[in-house]
Amino acid sequence: MVDRSSPPTGPGRPPLSAASLTLRLTGIAVVVAALAGAFAYVNGTLDPQRLTPKALVNVLEKNNGVHPGFRRNHAKGVCVIGHFESSSQAREYSSAQVFSEARTPVVGRFALPAGNPYAPDNSVPIRSLALRFTQANGQQWRTGMNSMPVFPVGTPEAFYQLQQAQSPDPATGKPNPAAVPAFFGSHPEAAPFLAWIKTAKPSASYATETYNSVNAFYLVNAAGQRQAVRWSMTPVAQDAAGGTAPEGGDFLEKDLVQRLSAGPLRWQLNITLANPGDPVNDASKAWPDGRKVLNAGTLVLESTQPQLNGECRDINYDPLVLPSGIEGSDDPLLAARSAGYARSYLRRTSEVKQLPNAKQESQQ
Repeated sequence: MVDRSSPPTGPGRPPLSAASLTLRLTGIAVVVAALAGAFAYVNGTLDPQRLTPKALVNVLEKNNGVHPGFRRNHAKGVCVIGHFESSSQAREYSSAQVFSEARTPVVGRFALPAGNPYAPDNSVPIRSLALRFTQANGQQWRTGMNSMPVFPVGTPEAFYQLQQAQSPDPATGKPNPAAVPAFFGSHPEAAPFLAWIKTAKPSASYATETYNSVNAFYLVNAAGQRQAVRWSMTPVAQDAAGGTAPEGGDFLEKDLVQRLSAGPLRWQLNITLANPGDPVNDASKAWPDGRKVLNAGTLVLESTQPQLNGECRDINYDPLVLPSGIEGSDDPLLAARSAGYARSYLRRTSEVKQLPNAKQESQQ
């Protein structure tokens, strides 16, 4: 499957750019704004209120500020280059070449959630990892994962309402402090996420995090048999328990560069198989413990590149760009993320702004 929203790169395409804006993530707004990094809703034709991609991207911009040339979600990040080494364990479940070839090249991106490219690294407890696997047959697998175990709500409509609850009041310029608690009070499905967020702390390193698909997908084998799954990238780092985030705004990329200077970093791709009856269309619900887990292989990251001009800049990490052998579930958030990312991509690639130093620099 090809991402048709991504135009070819080259000297003829104008570079992306950035604009300065003050930090706005404080208190509960930090956590709520961070959720915007998980997806953006798109398919307005499925919703009776016609929630459109434009409407949701607009509310994300209202809450995070407009930063021309940056992604509307996961705005602050760093490119990474590496490969995936497959094991034999996923081959009977999926015909995807990524699980049968010894090695598949990968271009990825670590990021903070939400749309503020100047947010301090210790402002939110969530870290994100997006990956593009390019198979030898030309097909691609793109996935966007987050360090949270579940999503707070199960529908795009509820997520949009959550964003509205934390939007600034035009009269005061600040969110209504009662709006977010009222939202969660009327959405009991958010209880698992809220239980996690109460104890979650910003980590000191991207390398020590486990990154979860959160949404469910299907593996499909050569016989057409389908198995519902979720996956996680689990760190192999010796200090995988992580550490407390230091003071300051920009330690994550520096830590990553330092670690990679000593050698590659590795994550194990763990694929959890659903049992009959496990919810596959609701990312707010965790699956019970005791499910079978496949060790599908090892992600090996070898180097970083600046997001300003690295290979990840022009990749739309649409989670529904999937190769044969992997299919999306009917989770409504998946379709929402896919189209929302496309809307964000079109906006950021159309924005060109002259920086103060008169240089044109790209920002993705």
